[in-house]
Order: sequence, then C-alpha cells, then structure tokens
Amino acid sequence: MILYPAIDLKGGEVVRLRQGEMDSATVYGADPAAQAASFEAQGFEWIHVVDLDGAFAGESRNAEAVEGVLARVAIPVQLGGGIRDMGGVEAWLSRGVTRVILGTAAVRDPDFVKAAARAHPGRVAVGIDARDGLVAVQGWAEVSDMTALDLAKRFEDAGVAAIIYTDISRDGLLSGLNLGSTRELAEAVSIPVIASGGLAGIEDVRRLIEPENAVIAGAITGRALYDGRLDAAEAISALKAGHTGNNG
Repeated sequence: MILYPAIDLKGGEVVRLRQGEMDSATVYGADPAAQAASFEAQGFEWIHVVDLDGAFAGESRNAEAVEGVLARVAIPVQLGGGIRDMGGVEAWLSRGVTRVILGTAAVRDPDFVKAAARAHPGRVAVGIDARDGLVAVQGWAEVSDMTALDLAKRFEDAGVAAIIYTDISRDGLLSGLNLGSTRELAEAVSIPVIASGGLAGIEDVRRLIEPENAVIAGAITGRALYDGRLDAAEAISALKAGHTGNNG
C-alpha cells in the first residue's frame, strides 16, 4: 500500500482544485520542486504530479515545473495531464519520469495506450476519472458514456502498471475516499488500482489497511496534507504497520 502525495500544477504553481474546477484553485506554493523535496524528506516513496493546464490543453504546459521536480528528488515520480501521444510518453520517460498516466487518451485512443504500455512495461498507468460512475475526459470538462469498469477492462491484458481511479465528486472536498467503488473496480480487474479523490485524514488511511481493502494498491492524498489534516509521519507509519499486520 503506497501513499502518493499529489502536486497539481497550474501556471507553474502548486494548487488544489475542488471537483476539478479550474476556477476553484487554491494556491499552496510557487515552488513545486521545493514541495517535492519536502515530501521526499517526510518519507514518501513516490510523488504524483498532474499538469492541470496540460490536461485541458491536450499537451504539456508545465514542463519547466515538472523538470524542476525531477531534478530535485530521487524518489519515483508519476506524471499525468496532457500526455496524448507516444512522443509525449517517450519524452517524459526519457526525462526521468518513472510512470506516465494516460487518461483522456485511454478513452479516445485505447490502441495507443495499449501500445505505450507494451512498449514500456511497468511505466504506463491509466487514469480513470469518474463522475457518477461515468468516465470524464479533457481535464474532467467532458463526461463520456463509458463506465469506469468498462474502460478498465479494455486494458486488462495490455501490461498497464496501474489504474488511478478518481471519484471526481469527492476530489478536493475532504469528504473521504470512495473505497466501495474503488474496491469493486480492484476486484473486477487484475491491474493494481490506486484510490484518488477525497482523502480527508488519518481515518481514511486506517480504512485503507482494513483487510477488506487489501485489494487496493494505494491512495493519493492532496488537500489533507496541504491543510495539515493529515500528518505524513503518522500516515506512513500506519501504512507500514498495517502492511506488516496483513502479512503475518
């Protein structure tokens, strides 16, 4: 079980949105690289970075900020937002991103996503962002008619490293992870599933390590960390203790 601290980028700054609305951005800092270094110092093992401008534009828009993060930390970084073709995938992997996240492309060009996953085993994740069970694309600005499960099953045999499942209705609201839907998705596919959207505090972390949720591979945390509602050391310690407990 891995806890991924999130760095969402808008105009080169670290922000958090409410339910994906760009005009609801709260700015938490102007130095993404320093934020990443802080997360690394706190003991996190991965960093989750999203280029919000890129997600809307369909191409990377915060490249300088992302490169600053990559230069500053030694831990793995996964990146999503605006990566829509093989050139974008290979460019970011060559610059030091450990894993790219493909979201809109997974709906609109699944063959490309499958090809990318096969070409780069273990380094391509699929981002499934759902509103009322239906997949949203283009920075969550558009809702498709496809369910999260139908989309996940498209990639069952493609070698995708992980699915990052976000409940948009909870994202940025500190209302608690939707563990029920995340667990159902994780049980239905063989791809590891990471929960995202709404993590509110240590109680969510404790719920993650309950035996019934052992099928979930990890979770992303954003606003709870930035607002001081979640203590990094306590969360990491709880996850390690839970992992030990679940294995003996």
